[in-house]
Amino acid sequence: MQKLVECVPNISEGRDRGIIDAVTAVIGEVEGVRLLDVDPGADTNRTVITFIGPPEAVAEAAFRVVRRAAELIDMSRHHGAHPRHGATDVCPFVPVRGVTMAECAELARQVGRRIGDELGIPVYLYEEAASRPERRNLADVRKGEYEALPRKLGTAEWEPDFGPNQWNERTMRTGATNVSARGFLVAYNVNLNTRDKGLASQIALDIKEAGRARRDAQGAIVKDAAGNPVLEPGPYRLPACKAVGWFIPAYERAQVSINLVNTDVTKPHQAFEACRSGAEDRGARVTGSELVGLVPEADLLAAGRFYLRRAGQSAGVPRRLLIETAIQSLGLRDLAPFDPAEKVIEYQAGLTDGPLVSMTNRAFVDELSTDSPAPGGGSVAALSAAQGAALTAMVANLTVGKKKYAAVQERMKDLAETAQAQKDFFLSAIDEDTAAFNAVMAAFGLPKGSPAEAAARDLAIAEATRQATRIPFGVLDRVPAALQLAAEVAADGNANSLSDAGVAALTLLTGAEGAYYNVLINLNALRGLAPGDDPEFPTRTRADAIRLMSECGRLADAVRVQVRRRLEEELGA
Repeated sequence: MQKLVECVPNISEGRDRGIIDAVTAVIGEVEGVRLLDVDPGADTNRTVITFIGPPEAVAEAAFRVVRRAAELIDMSRHHGAHPRHGATDVCPFVPVRGVTMAECAELARQVGRRIGDELGIPVYLYEEAASRPERRNLADVRKGEYEALPRKLGTAEWEPDFGPNQWNERTMRTGATNVSARGFLVAYNVNLNTRDKGLASQIALDIKEAGRARRDAQGAIVKDAAGNPVLEPGPYRLPACKAVGWFIPAYERAQVSINLVNTDVTKPHQAFEACRSGAEDRGARVTGSELVGLVPEADLLAAGRFYLRRAGQSAGVPRRLLIETAIQSLGLRDLAPFDPAEKVIEYQAGLTDGPLVSMTNRAFVDELSTDSPAPGGGSVAALSAAQGAALTAMVANLTVGKKKYAAVQERMKDLAETAQAQKDFFLSAIDEDTAAFNAVMAAFGLPKGSPAEAAARDLAIAEATRQATRIPFGVLDRVPAALQLAAEVAADGNANSLSDAGVAALTLLTGAEGAYYNVLINLNALRGLAPGDDPEFPTRTRADAIRLMSECGRLADAVRVQVRRRLEEELGA
């Protein structure tokens, strides 16, 4: 698995396309790094840049972005609606695949040190890379923004983590850069039907995690013993949410500008609903929203499920329909076109469907029929299981909304969602099975001219073969649960789709038995190969596979008998 890190530098230029293009051009100079998104804002005078790649390559690209921005952007002349600290204001590193947060924090420190040492720019580390607790929060680090740097630099309290602790001609031009490691941050703006920045600011105070300043009976701000305002949560407070209100002339409206710093905690649709409540309290309304930069697919899927469930509909539908529901419900096309292919990070990074799943039926079957050994039976087994899960979801969805089946409505909604997740798992195994086979073939092609090479080759073949066993075993392991759902829709689902429930069970059984065959043939291939770190793998896997196959046969037979009996009884009647 290739290690992947995302980097999202924000530069303090959103109007001069020449400068923006010059800064982003350096990303393409680094091999292995892919530029995903460039999102400039004229009123904020800020551009959010997103790229992805292996850790070392991303680190180099990030350094080059900061260097180029420092050459082209003069902070002493900068004005914009968004808080900012420097020519490159923030440079966060985000773990995407095969990389821990700790590794990203170390990457941030390495890049921060280079920026400070080689470019002479003050660097502050924040969030997961922070050097001290009081610097975890970006808002605290950036307090007073660029304009506060002349009085902050040169003090012990505000000594940068890297780079010069002084205000000079260089730092006057570059400002400071804030470097971090963090989870996915979603920059999200909610649109209001008003030009009133103050109203937007009040809604922001309603929802932001930090809350608002407490006021006494006379309206004065209450302060603690240290003289700091005492904060209290707003009525719609959201954890992991930062928010401000602003007016955007280009849109002729105010917005609540939101940073969701951990969408595992608070997702965009929750922020949208909180803003809607705050707007309604003040006689205003939300008209839509916009995503700045990219968003994880999971966040839009969660929104789609939320709005379908709230409408009493089944959320057990394909991902593309969940995404479209989210787009429409959040009003993401209120200000501009919204194309998921351009805005969802997984789609931009090519981390979605593999080449086989993306084929048409004709192209896949044609490829299957050639003399190439892959795709083969393992991929077809996974496809069969996916079709079975899809049919189960279909029967459940055809049951939802029918008065005759009112007693099982909620169960069928839940069942459809589970079946969709099973379908997606089986679909991913289609490409994974072929990739695992190709890895085995690649291992056989390794050099074996010397004893050391031969030993390394044998180890590689053994590990690749074990992985080629794990993929079909994973399919087999998931089929019993899928067959239980097929049995449930056969018993309680829409009777007009009884035959579909029966076919679901048959195709799931085909997937299970095909996966079982592939497990066994790969276990046979392991004989005589290096045992690796798990010498009991063949024995344990074979026993588990036999048990699972027996269970699949029993479950599928029960569905087949039930469906055939009911269909034959209907025909006889």
